[in-house]
Amino acid sequence: MHIKILNSNMIKRSITFMTLALALTTLCQAQSRKIINLPSWDFSRDGKAWQQVAVPHDWAISGPFDKKWDLQMVAIEQNGETEKTEKSGRSGALPWIGEGMYKMNWTAPKGYKRAVLVFDGAMSQPVVSVNGKEAGRWAYGYNAFRIDITPFIQFGKSNLIEVHLNNVEESSRWYPGGGLYRPVSVELYGNENFSTWDTFVRTLKADKQEAEVEVNALLEGKTGKSGKTVIALLDEAGKKVAEQIVTGANPEIKTTLKVANPQLWSPESPYLYQVKLTRYEGKKVADVQTLKTGIRTIAVSKNNGFQLNGITRKLKGVCLHHDLGPLGAAENKAALIRQIKMMKQMGCDAIRTAHNMPSTMQMELCDSLGMMVMAESFDMWIYPKCKNGYAKFFKEWSDKDITNLVKHHRNHPSIVMWSIGNEIPEQWSKEGMEIAKHLQDICHQYDPSRPVTQGMDKAEDALKSGFAQVMDVPGFNYRVHKYFKNIEQLPQGFLLGSETASTVSSRGVYKFPVVVSDKATYPDGQCSSYDTEYCSWSNLPDDDWKMQDDYSWVIGEFVWTGYDYLGEPTPYDTYWPSRSSYFGICDLAGLPKDRYYMYRARWNEQQHTTHLLPHWNWKGREGQVTPVYCYTDGVEGELFVNGKSQGRVRKDKSSRLDRYRLRWNNVKYEPGEIRVVTYNQYGDKIGEDVKRTAGEPAQMKFSVETPDHEPIACMVEGCTDEHNVLLNADGNDLAFITVSLQDKDGNECPLADDELTFEVSGAGTFKAACNGDATSLEPFTQPQMKLFSGKLVVIVQSSKQKGDIILKVKDSKRNIEQSITLQAI
Repeated sequence: MHIKILNSNMIKRSITFMTLALALTTLCQAQSRKIINLPSWDFSRDGKAWQQVAVPHDWAISGPFDKKWDLQMVAIEQNGETEKTEKSGRSGALPWIGEGMYKMNWTAPKGYKRAVLVFDGAMSQPVVSVNGKEAGRWAYGYNAFRIDITPFIQFGKSNLIEVHLNNVEESSRWYPGGGLYRPVSVELYGNENFSTWDTFVRTLKADKQEAEVEVNALLEGKTGKSGKTVIALLDEAGKKVAEQIVTGANPEIKTTLKVANPQLWSPESPYLYQVKLTRYEGKKVADVQTLKTGIRTIAVSKNNGFQLNGITRKLKGVCLHHDLGPLGAAENKAALIRQIKMMKQMGCDAIRTAHNMPSTMQMELCDSLGMMVMAESFDMWIYPKCKNGYAKFFKEWSDKDITNLVKHHRNHPSIVMWSIGNEIPEQWSKEGMEIAKHLQDICHQYDPSRPVTQGMDKAEDALKSGFAQVMDVPGFNYRVHKYFKNIEQLPQGFLLGSETASTVSSRGVYKFPVVVSDKATYPDGQCSSYDTEYCSWSNLPDDDWKMQDDYSWVIGEFVWTGYDYLGEPTPYDTYWPSRSSYFGICDLAGLPKDRYYMYRARWNEQQHTTHLLPHWNWKGREGQVTPVYCYTDGVEGELFVNGKSQGRVRKDKSSRLDRYRLRWNNVKYEPGEIRVVTYNQYGDKIGEDVKRTAGEPAQMKFSVETPDHEPIACMVEGCTDEHNVLLNADGNDLAFITVSLQDKDGNECPLADDELTFEVSGAGTFKAACNGDATSLEPFTQPQMKLFSGKLVVIVQSSKQKGDIILKVKDSKRNIEQSITLQAI
């Protein structure tokens, strides 16, 4: 055994050498960027009492609901109102008004030269301070923004970051939420880096044989003369399919990658590549930026309409507000996945982010799941729609906001067009036309690859002023009967239904007699699910489809809306209590209304649809006419009531309500069973559906959705002892459990309104509940709620621990108690 003895000087020199080597290694490694999420903050409404919260956070969603919050006396001009009335639920009747403060202590790691705070959205008017000094501010609560905090921090030490927010009354036409409702992160850089939002990847041309992809980037910091940039394109397996090397000190980098046999991105095949930019100074890596992108082309023309990858298609889109129902404005990945998947299963292929800017997470999910997007910017310009709205900031901030929108999101293949506004009052004027052209030019400046649109509601005014003619894609909201005059004046040769339908309904509620009406209201504050009621400015889905089917120059639609949302409870703007919308194809809980199947029958070309309505529990209506409808992609159907045929009905192209629906208008109610059988144009059976009269509730049924996994529907006793319902043990994943009551024979009870209580134990917590009732004042975040039309949804959140999550649901009225076990992995 040989032992070497070191003297003290040798030891000191050795330690010094190792320390220096370690420091140099750390410095080299630290030069490349690092992104750190900042989820944990202290929050206060008054600056005195603080609580720790997880960001994304919405301070108002727990309520309570109260008409005093943001009570407005207004005439909604867009709805054709001329006299002011009290609007109690216009912005959701939740306590989002006022100030909020967030703070955290953050230790900036050593070895970096710059730090940038990135806010994906902060509601609203955020002022950011670092170590007691104002570092920056923004005005628009829906926009992402970046603040360089390098001058205010000390690397290697703890730094105090503070955010002050201020939500002003009458600043929104819907529920905006309050707080740091989207993620916050910090980006760390060394001496030299790629400017994050200046990297732009776009497809110049593409077909199945070859694609050309242009990459632009901009270097920041101290650019060395010996530097080189390697730009690589990787496929989904990580294999390099193209590469270019750019050398020199020029901070502006531009190159074109040629890709053989590319996989083209589309809603049907959302293939994503990865672009990797690596900056070298000598042999040292100075910075690495990676981003996902898709190879695809977009075109809109008079002869071919809207084209994706050279193929003409009609946009089958929905409008979505940013709130997530009972979760409020606080963004959550699982909830967004659930929304997108639900719409895709309906056959929807596009989302309009109405009427505000989208989030990073939402666009990333649209990229990966295959959903085209119209990314919208503003609901107003200079002329205010509400007293303290964005009009106060437009002149100073609009150029900055539209620039941020485009530069932030232009690498997402899912985005197929930009929208610069919604129902802008200035559309009648020359000034409005000039503003429209100016904003469109900014979009073109930062993104020449996409067309620009906006939703216009005053067709005659917009056409007379030239406002509509300057747009790449003229978008019209409603008023399909004016399309014929519109198209005659449009040099573009096509138009888009940028907002359509505004049909209103309440899930599982049916009104008699069944009539077509644009002004129907009822004492209970609900709308009929026969889907024959709409608003004075709007129409039925059938009307939009007729225009799209009969005229090639109508390039598609965006339905108002895919989901119900908080606020704007039309047609019950003056009714209390009513605090959320009725426009949704799905209700506020995310449960499909009957109308979901109407759109599915129209849009989903991969699966057959046969859906029967109404339910068949009508005690007291025996012998009375109770119309029966069927939504199907078939052309003919036969209805049976307790086995007796009510005749075969065929779709009729000449009839407004019979072109896209099957209707039996003279059916008389008798308890028992109704059954429909549907057929295609060749007379082949394609489906059937049954509704039965249910007895008294005797048991529960649970249907479970775990959006990050495969959705699972099960009877509770089949799931309790099996760990087949999975969640990610990350503290953020959600399970959506639909609870309904059944009679002893397994028939759902559509009229049940029992109050249920919820208890969650194990590796998860109760998050929220929602029944989809726009008139309910029950708080979402309390573990109890009444069923509405026989159903509600309980949302369970995973913890950061693996294990079983047990949800126990109790109905004290019926003495029914059942549970389900999920597993966090």
